Amino acid sequence: MRTEVRAPFWCPARVEPSAMLGLTARIGPFLQTYGVLLAFVLLFVFNAIWQPDLFLKPENLRNLLNQNAAVGMVAVGMTLVIIGGGIDLSVGSLMAVAAALGVTAMNDAITGGKPEGIAVLIAAAVCIGAATLGGLINGLLVTVGKVTPFVATLAGLVGYRSLALVLADGGEIRSKSATVFPAIGQGGINIPFLNDAQGHALELNYPILGFVAVAVFGGLILRRSVLGRNITAVGANEQAAYLAGVNTNRVKIWTYVLVGLFTGIATLGLAGRMNSVGSSGHGLYYELDAIAAVAIGGTSLAGGYGRIWGTVVGVLIIGMISNMLVASPVSPYMQGFVKGAIILLAVLIQRGQSERA
Repeated sequence: MRTEVRAPFWCPARVEPSAMLGLTARIGPFLQTYGVLLAFVLLFVFNAIWQPDLFLKPENLRNLLNQNAAVGMVAVGMTLVIIGGGIDLSVGSLMAVAAALGVTAMNDAITGGKPEGIAVLIAAAVCIGAATLGGLINGLLVTVGKVTPFVATLAGLVGYRSLALVLADGGEIRSKSATVFPAIGQGGINIPFLNDAQGHALELNYPILGFVAVAVFGGLILRRSVLGRNITAVGANEQAAYLAGVNTNRVKIWTYVLVGLFTGIATLGLAGRMNSVGSSGHGLYYELDAIAAVAIGGTSLAGGYGRIWGTVVGVLIIGMISNMLVASPVSPYMQGFVKGAIILLAVLIQRGQSERA
């Protein structure tokens, strides 16, 4: 007769390997899809507990969005470029030269006697047009010129910044618009039933609204258009997409044009908020922040997969981390190190997920 031997009550029950594999199989896809959202919630709760008197103030949350709106708009465009198998290192420098051209054109118009409103419209057209043209040039270099995206946009990073320095003579270009131009970056619409610490109505700044509009537009392009499906196909397998009849060069050019367009909108709001353009500092390292947000948001840096909402959450995570570093005794010079570490960690996680798949 066989006697069943039971483990003592203090010994843990043996877990079958198949059960562990099944649990991993369920948790893995969930974290891959919603891990960035979980990280955002945990970081938000941590900040709320750590500095409740500061972090949860409506004006602080508004400022958190406003300060990262420009990076967010650039990151949405960067998402499309990276999903398509490319990268754009020139966006920060492109912001500088586009803003320098726009503010210079506006100042010339005001000096020439044009109304301030017309001059600001000229600035907006020049900012957005110049940045979109820069994106088109990058796209043509990659497709027609057959230059790798890294090298083509690295040249833009150096070249566009140099042009901005030339336009500003190495210094700053101050806006001659007293009210209309700064209102683009500093103005907004009142949020009902919310007041700041001084009792004034809290405003939702125009750059935040621009960020929301760009994110929605980018999401519609990626998920609801033929162009979006082609961008994903080209990034996943360019040769297969070409054999399927997709004009791969045209798709790539469109991704760079779109990131240029979104960069132009972003730099208009940023220049308006400062009411000036610093040729050496305007848009500096925005390419790093944008790529970090894309990587954190779950977009594959190898191309072929990504989501706009993940990038938006990634932007907010970076903003909260910067907010934490400013409020902590950590040196502000450590922010670049932290962002670089975040990119590296996100890439390692992506690689681990692809190996398990």
